[in-house]
Amino acid sequence: MKRTVLAIDIGSTKVCAIIAEIDDDNSAQIIGAGISKAQGLRKGSITNIELASKSIKSALNDAKRVAGTELRSAVVSISGAYTKSLNSSGIVNIPNKEITLKEINRVMHTSLYNANIPNEFEVLHALPYNFKVDDQDFIEDPLGMNAARLEVETHIITTQKSNLNNLRKAVKAAGVEVESVVLSGYASAIAVLNQDEKELGAAVVDMGGNTSNIVIHSGHAIRYNDFLGVGSNHITNDLSMALHTPLQTADNVKINYGSLYAPSNDLIELPVIGDENATHEVSLEVVHNVIYARVEETLMIIAQSLEKSGLREHMGAGVVLTGGFTKIEGLRELAVAIFDNMPVRLAKPSDMGGLFDTLRDPSYSGAVGLVKYMAGGYTPYEIDVNKHMRHASEEPATQPQVQFHEEVPEFDIPNAAPTPPQPEPVKEEKKADVSKMVNIGSNKPVQDDQPNPITKFWNWATQLF
Repeated sequence: MKRTVLAIDIGSTKVCAIIAEIDDDNSAQIIGAGISKAQGLRKGSITNIELASKSIKSALNDAKRVAGTELRSAVVSISGAYTKSLNSSGIVNIPNKEITLKEINRVMHTSLYNANIPNEFEVLHALPYNFKVDDQDFIEDPLGMNAARLEVETHIITTQKSNLNNLRKAVKAAGVEVESVVLSGYASAIAVLNQDEKELGAAVVDMGGNTSNIVIHSGHAIRYNDFLGVGSNHITNDLSMALHTPLQTADNVKINYGSLYAPSNDLIELPVIGDENATHEVSLEVVHNVIYARVEETLMIIAQSLEKSGLREHMGAGVVLTGGFTKIEGLRELAVAIFDNMPVRLAKPSDMGGLFDTLRDPSYSGAVGLVKYMAGGYTPYEIDVNKHMRHASEEPATQPQVQFHEEVPEFDIPNAAPTPPQPEPVKEEKKADVSKMVNIGSNKPVQDDQPNPITKFWNWATQLF
């Protein structure tokens, strides 16, 4: 049976909403899309909930109009700003000597429980990069294997609770509930990486308007993520200052003449900032020098981040660049030189049914990646923001999650007990009722059966607390 999903990519300069239909075989067909200018956001994080919700609502309404459908919940991207990552591990015994989903769920939650997550942070993703069955390392998929012990090493991505709550509020104010939250760099990696790159390991850099998100994908999972506050708008600002021209004109110059190849000596006429009627001539060589300096600096910052990761030897497929920044001519050649001759590929989102021409642009990798995530494009196993373990073989129609999100304000437990999250809302309500019934009803049998002092003390303690 087809299910319809809504994906909202909240970027630093634009908001993109996509509505898609996903079949039972996880093939996706885009049926609606809407794009609006991002407001109330700074470097990918929400700074004004009201303005941000207006931007989201605008994109959402356009997508609904095209698709002709109404949706109540969405998967939303979150910027890498204010995220922290750490590695953790877990180990469990296998009572029946065969590894089932229950054991994998248990070991993943154990690694989450063992992680030292600060109180003001909430888990976004727990991604396993190494399963160990007994003493055998790097098991791709432990499901169904015979073993006495299962270990896992996970990369855990966390974000500030305030950042997550503000995102939820802005989306809710636009009229939809947040079904799931995905790191934007992770979504971009899902959209652009091919099978060979996943196998060999690669760094994915989504270079946007004001920010760049980096993830290193190795061992069928993300091993490292970083966020840089640099993007193509910095080139616009530099051009505006260097050429003494308004920002809008500087942006047009960047789009029309943005090239890193050898410049010509041609002159272009530009308006002067502060005086709309006056114009002055500028050499394209000056434009080239300004753009080259900023792009070189940006790529050097990215190279430093990749070096800092300590995972260069895990990047056999090199670096994959995506995002609006990558449309500058000559970027790939300069990147190869700065990244010490590593392979560099400029990537657009991989093809998908009904993909509108607009969405084939590299600046929509994150939005397309969110749809692919909902169609099962995530890593084979993962604990998501709802503490629910997603896996490649799970039933696609896991829709009770919408109910789970109605209890957003009560999710402040960083290390939740290792129980499957979907039934939790119902379970909590029942638990409260059952505890009352036990306390009220337990008084009679206590007196009838003349219990020993330990039982009496236990009943007294449960009533008290």
